[in-house]
Amino acid sequence: MAIGSSNTGMHQVPSIALVPFLVIAFGLAWGILALFILLPERMNAIFGELTGQHPLFFLAVYAPAIAAFIVVTFSSGIYGLRRYFIRLFLWRCSPAWYAFLIIGIPLLFIGGSAMKGNLLAKPFPFSSFQALLIALLSMAIKGPVEEFGWRGLALPLLQRKFAPIWAGLILGVIWGLWHFPAFLLSGTPQSAWSFFPFFVGSVAVSVILTQLFNASGGSILLPALFHFQLINPIWPDAQPYDTILFVVAAVLVVWLNRNKMFTKEAGIIYVVPKSEPIKR
Repeated sequence: MAIGSSNTGMHQVPSIALVPFLVIAFGLAWGILALFILLPERMNAIFGELTGQHPLFFLAVYAPAIAAFIVVTFSSGIYGLRRYFIRLFLWRCSPAWYAFLIIGIPLLFIGGSAMKGNLLAKPFPFSSFQALLIALLSMAIKGPVEEFGWRGLALPLLQRKFAPIWAGLILGVIWGLWHFPAFLLSGTPQSAWSFFPFFVGSVAVSVILTQLFNASGGSILLPALFHFQLINPIWPDAQPYDTILFVVAAVLVVWLNRNKMFTKEAGIIYVVPKSEPIKR
């Protein structure tokens, strides 16, 4: 049995909840970063320089998850929030998706690095196993947490109104723009990147994640694992060529799943699972 896509029944989050979710997610993240952009000396004096490991940077990164938790709790109560977390344990999906998560994503980065010409130019970035573990843990508790908001709440709400392909594109634009202030701060990881390739890549990745989300019955876990692979510090620097390969991958995913991607009924639209699983 698997949880169905019906949005009827108790403890459901209304579609209009997308508005307060976006207000909180953007307000919290952009508010923190805007203070460091507009008042750098004062903020640095009070809180210290903003880096990728700063607590306030983590708070900004966690904004979509915090927004989702607030919206779900307001709409469905603590019971609904507990059921929402059940989706973190949905893991069943086609073996092809697991192959893409484990093998395909690394190959895209390796291919992009080869196109860039630096695949073998740099040594392994970690001098010890301990340093590697710390870097992996740091990435695991940072970006993937966003998925509680983006795929956990925003995507199913968008799929109530749009077919998966359009919902994925819309969310990709929102997701990409949400990161924009980080590109204006020198202490953040994004400061070394170009925004436009990142933005295009975000839209492409969002389309891929949309199909993975639907194929896994609304899992939050698998999009979080996908997100972790995107920022895995082991993979070589492939910017901006990795964007090209992710766009190609997105086109292939859409083509191979075109009957579902362009069909509104194929999208998962629940946020809080029903009390009883529904056969699909």
